[in-house]
Amino acid sequence: MKRVLFRIIIPILVLAVWIIMCYPVCAKADGFDYFLYWIMVGCPYGIRKMSMFLVPKNLGIAGSIGILALDCIIGGLIGGMIVIIRIINTVMEIIKLISGTFGHNVQKCE
Repeated sequence: MKRVLFRIIIPILVLAVWIIMCYPVCAKADGFDYFLYWIMVGCPYGIRKMSMFLVPKNLGIAGSIGILALDCIIGGLIGGMIVIIRIINTVMEIIKLISGTFGHNVQKCE
């Protein structure tokens, strides 16, 4: 039960809440902005990776803000890929859980 809670339920709930919170920001009168949605959903997952590469130092305030904005955009793009990978990993965990529950193991078949 602990494995199910920490590997399936909590990551999916956190991701679903974040996706639902980002949706109203990207829904506009003239249509839905998918690129902004991709960046906003992926930003919390990818900004940690991107902030290691581009750290603003020895710059003025404008240069520092520009580098941080670039970090957010590229981190959001990277994070969008990480979100897709996390969804695939969660689906794989569900498949492993179901196959382990019913006792069907491909390696043990004769």
